[in-house]
Amino acid sequence: MSEGTNQRRMRLQQKICLQIILWLWFDNILQDVSGGTRSKTTSSVDVNLMFEFLLGGVVIDQDSNVLLLDKEMASMRQGREFLSQINDDIPKSLSSMSLMVSTLEARQKTRLTQSEFDNLVLSMVYSAHQAQKSRDKREAWGGMLLQLANITVYELRGSFLFSS
Repeated sequence: MSEGTNQRRMRLQQKICLQIILWLWFDNILQDVSGGTRSKTTSSVDVNLMFEFLLGGVVIDQDSNVLLLDKEMASMRQGREFLSQINDDIPKSLSSMSLMVSTLEARQKTRLTQSEFDNLVLSMVYSAHQAQKSRDKREAWGGMLLQLANITVYELRGSFLFSS
């Protein structure tokens, strides 16, 4: 199989993985809102806004800061809070992401807070973006995305997608 075919297949797997995780995340939030099972600081409106921010498009500048392409959304108070969360609380290097993964895997018995869970999902979004953007590190960022997805599925459903 050619390298181009492998890269296309990996990109497709990453997109499918991210779509599944986002679906599970939104499904989990909706179940939590209706059932009141998870104490959280994020309302369903905040989740919907976060999704709108991501759909509006993002770009990562040379300092690894995430910027919203929709200037109107970026100027909203919630947009500024979202940018603050993603720029201040999300690891931006493979080594710091790997450390976060190790930390999260070590505490499997303890449920994540809503803020930690949001940061986990945003880390997946950042990793997916980096895997699409960085040709020379695509495989490494793609692998990181799969590890984060595995932890997210464990957090949502109590079992891993695959064993490490």
